[in-house]
Amino acid sequence: MDMVKLIAGNWKMHGTSADLGEVRAIATRAGELAGRVEVALCVPATLIHRAAEAVPGFAIGAQDIHHKDKGAHTGDVCAAMLHDAGATVVIVGHSERRDAHREADADVRAKAEAGLGAGLSVILCIGESLDEREAGRAVATVSAQVDASLPQGEIDLSQLALAYEPIWAIGTGRVAGVGDIEEMHAAIRQRLVAAYGQAGSAVRILYGGSVKPDNAAEIFAVPEVGGALVGGASLKAADFLPIVEAGAAA
Repeated sequence: MDMVKLIAGNWKMHGTSADLGEVRAIATRAGELAGRVEVALCVPATLIHRAAEAVPGFAIGAQDIHHKDKGAHTGDVCAAMLHDAGATVVIVGHSERRDAHREADADVRAKAEAGLGAGLSVILCIGESLDEREAGRAVATVSAQVDASLPQGEIDLSQLALAYEPIWAIGTGRVAGVGDIEEMHAAIRQRLVAAYGQAGSAVRILYGGSVKPDNAAEIFAVPEVGGALVGGASLKAADFLPIVEAGAAA
């Protein structure tokens, strides 16, 4: 199915008010490409409000969310707070959260349901380690993650995207081969259709393993690749916008 590509930047623990010029440059070009590609930037929580004010109408997002709507959860941020700051999208289940913060599939599912239930768009991440890939368990591992992490209940699937991020390719400069990406995205699509029926065929599946300006076009040509979740290359407009433009051209 042909879908407009979604190119989302994940700034991770980078970015202060001094970087708002990059946000403006990215948003300006994204506006010029409206209708051909969708673009979002998921910035640190401290920058969401200032970024959203700097680029009205452009999708500014968060990198995590708590599944509860309030309570004694020191240091956490709930959906209402993200809305209040100006966020319209949130990442859940990134491998760095799953690993460093020991988030399980059930936690990821709860966060996805909280985000969607509050009207946020959700980018749900899945991916395998190098050990799992080398052991021949990559597809089985990711398929199991999808099955256990997908939100349930009354949800708007148009606001859900999955991001396949092979953990061994994040920030390493290594990229999965085109055949590996195609195999994995096809397997993820099967799980989406199994979970949601035909509606699952319209959920975009992003690729997120060291996407760069020089490999973006090749990756976007792979069947079932509905965009990209971009880390380090999203911090500067000069690096990110060629990826956005490749998405618009795909």
